[in-house]
Amino acid sequence: MNTGDQALLTDLYQLTMLQAYADEGMDGQAVFELFVRSLPSGRSFMLLAGIEQAVDYLAQLRFAPAELAWLRSAGRLRADVVDRLAAFRFTGNVDAMREGSVFFANEPVLRVEAPIMQAQFVESRLINLVNYATLVASKAARCRLAAPDRLLVDFGLRRAHGAEAGLLGARAAWLGGFDGTATVLAGQRFGIPLYGTMAHAYIEAHEREIDAFARFAASQPEMLTLLIDTYDTEAGAHRVVELAPALAARGIRIGALRLDSGDLLAHARRVRRILDAGGLSAVRLFASGNLDEWRIAALLAAGAPLDGFGVGTHLSTSADAPFLDMVYKLQAYDGRPRRKRSEGKATWPGAKQVWRTHAGDGSLAGDLVALRDEAAPGSAASALLHPVMRGGQRVAPAEPLAALRAHAAAELARLPAALRRLDDAATVQHYPVHISPALQRLAAELDRAAH
Repeated sequence: MNTGDQALLTDLYQLTMLQAYADEGMDGQAVFELFVRSLPSGRSFMLLAGIEQAVDYLAQLRFAPAELAWLRSAGRLRADVVDRLAAFRFTGNVDAMREGSVFFANEPVLRVEAPIMQAQFVESRLINLVNYATLVASKAARCRLAAPDRLLVDFGLRRAHGAEAGLLGARAAWLGGFDGTATVLAGQRFGIPLYGTMAHAYIEAHEREIDAFARFAASQPEMLTLLIDTYDTEAGAHRVVELAPALAARGIRIGALRLDSGDLLAHARRVRRILDAGGLSAVRLFASGNLDEWRIAALLAAGAPLDGFGVGTHLSTSADAPFLDMVYKLQAYDGRPRRKRSEGKATWPGAKQVWRTHAGDGSLAGDLVALRDEAAPGSAASALLHPVMRGGQRVAPAEPLAALRAHAAAELARLPAALRRLDDAATVQHYPVHISPALQRLAAELDRAAH
């Protein structure tokens, strides 16, 4: 999905703001920051994704002739404002956390500094891109923590909320620790390893299940995975044992069997016994069917002999936490800090930096949100926001997705043990995020001045 050439993929009020700013001649520099007010119930961390798509959007942002023509015909903006949009480009600066970084509530993950019309206009699409990808990457990370040594494959396309979600969800899942995807375009576009099995319909289209197995094996002899639950799971396993010698004589090795329905724990145990008794102990078992991190953890805790999992609906929709309280707020304008004071929605003013410290064993120890010009809180603290765009241009080529995936894995490994658990809302552990005294004083000064 091309994130450029979609200027009208925004909220109407971003366009009305452009006209209002233009009417007042407001073109001062604005600082906006993207952050999450609070984490979803039961979540102890989030894993950042979508920054590459956000930067790509900003770099390509422009109004196409057809979009300008439509705006003129719609009559919602004055003609002179529409004319100005022909030259509209993003020329600002962007700082962001690295994709694959763990982050927490009230920490800016992306900062935009640009003339206010530009900085305001990009709000809706930036939230749209970062919010969704972060949800899926975080869900994937939780699945990986539940199954640290098992194969995990994204099956989410068919239940994703649209084509872009399916594609970018596959990217986010791989970033978050999945081993591959069934979405072919994600393999072509992002280089993600592709995995696939076979359809129940293929088996039903044959008179005998064993014939379907044999003919599929002849068609797809490499990395062969057979689906055995179309009729009777254990009977399907026995048919695989019956067929295996003939396939072996032709040099075809059965790699895995897929279980997709019923009591996965009971079926996996019985099928494993059937395979082992039939001399197929090397054949792996792969499970799918409305799985999430909780079901995976429960299956493995019960000793299910499963070597991998396909996760679809619950991954691509982040079913238990389908949205983030992610916002993009003005923190400074024309050189002066700004602070929203709405009840329950107050912001910390000014351009900020996030500093992270680590314990002696390398695990995350705590974060500090401070004003950008404050000194580092110690020689061991690491700044998390780094330049990604200057003057509307990238400061470096896009980082390979494999490198971001490795960074995400390292971040998960550094999580304290209490944050790696799958806790419910009542027992979830909270990571310490502190607000610097200087930032607290600035907020208090702005509050006093407002009164």
